Amino acid sequence: MHSDNRFDKRIFFRVNDLSQHNDLKNNFTNPSQNLNVKSPSKIEIPINTRYNRPCFALSNEEKFMSLIAEILPVQHIELDVEISSKKRLFEEIGALLEKESGLSGTHVFECLFQREKLGSTGLGQGVAIPHGRHASVKKAVGAFIRCKEPVAFDAADGKPVSLVFALLVPENATGEHLEVLSKLAGKFSSKSVREALMSAQTPEEVSAIFSAE
Repeated sequence: MHSDNRFDKRIFFRVNDLSQHNDLKNNFTNPSQNLNVKSPSKIEIPINTRYNRPCFALSNEEKFMSLIAEILPVQHIELDVEISSKKRLFEEIGALLEKESGLSGTHVFECLFQREKLGSTGLGQGVAIPHGRHASVKKAVGAFIRCKEPVAFDAADGKPVSLVFALLVPENATGEHLEVLSKLAGKFSSKSVREALMSAQTPEEVSAIFSAE
């Protein structure tokens, strides 16, 4: 799988307190090399960073793909949605997860919007992974939206976004979900994966692309 060297190889995640901050620093492989501590509430994680704690670590690609399938059922996938702005996108994600997962659409919107204030979750090459934590989220849940027309997202490369994978996790989530974000970014860094997602005709095809090793 070829990775585009222009792809932004960083993921930012917000931590809620000092204990989570220290947990992340201490439990990633080579933390001094892999983690860039921007502030007590903001950590930068390079693509494909691994989490060391055995009970959380994703031991292989098969386990990761199984987790993605659980996080992203086909009902959480929408294709060629007419979206006019980043705000409208977050509203659409909120409405989708409210309908399919019973989450409050307002809570989803606020969670994604507040995280976005820390910096754009646009990774470049037309991809974004908006994400966040919320007390109402009991287990990780995702949504995938392919926009009919690209949406401005303040990505590092300045390109608008068409492929959006949103991830909501529990408020106390730490390593496992950070690794999911990192691996998702790694998957999106493949030009062939991005092209396949852009040409997929059904949610089932999208699900198969994410499930493929």
